[in-house]
Amino acid sequence: MNQLIHQFKAEFFKALAHPARLAILEQLRSGEKSVGELQASLNADQPTISQHLARLRRSDLVQARKEGTTTYYAVRDPAIFELMDVAKKIFNNQLVDRQALLRQLRNESRSRTG
Repeated sequence: MNQLIHQFKAEFFKALAHPARLAILEQLRSGEKSVGELQASLNADQPTISQHLARLRRSDLVQARKEGTTTYYAVRDPAIFELMDVAKKIFNNQLVDRQALLRQLRNESRSRTG
């Protein structure tokens, strides 16, 4: 049972593991968008956007609504944005730590040469 839960979680994060899918989700933060709107804002072709939207749909991260010949996409659960915001904080913390390490390495290098 525990393995099934871990597998479910891993599949969830795999769905997020592409820059284009993250960019699509960021675009959907402001509300639903059509494939055309996503294409224009992300400067990507229709097949690429559709492929990534299909992956996000299979993972239940986005939902589609058809209006005439246009399909609009929206995030299924807005809590995904909370997750993305927490991830951003973690990334920022890691960058701060790496910058501190780089400064320390530079100072050590200067000490040896000076």
